[in-house]
Amino acid sequence: MKIEKIIAISGKPGLYEIKSQTKGGVIVESLLDKKRFPVNSLHNLSTLSDIAIYTLEEEKPLKDVFADIYKKEEGKKAIDHKSSKQELLDYFSEVLPDYDDERVYASNIKKVIQWYNTLIDAKFDFTSLEDESEEKEEE
Repeated sequence: MKIEKIIAISGKPGLYEIKSQTKGGVIVESLLDKKRFPVNSLHNLSTLSDIAIYTLEEEKPLKDVFADIYKKEEGKKAIDHKSSKQELLDYFSEVLPDYDDERVYASNIKKVIQWYNTLIDAKFDFTSLEDESEEKEEE
């Protein structure tokens, strides 16, 4: 499972892995219940590898934020995404101290943590994200 194949579908909870392409869209599999279904071009899809979080300097790719959470939690789940707003903000400022608090809302943080925990449950290999980050730094 690669981060480039993991998507969020607006209006649908959870995360999905792209399994194959069809003439009019893609076949996805839910990471929660493993059910497969077709998604057409009318749905708004976001690939996790294309999402970034605003910081005071620049945008930080979501996969790098996931790698930071993974490192902080030593491979375990993060706090519950249903925690209080203040707990979420405090936690996220530990993970990404320079995030732009005017453009990153508590609802965004909640979703990032929920997605991270979903990926942990799905046995996603976060070490591949750390390897990618190190390769980019060397270039």
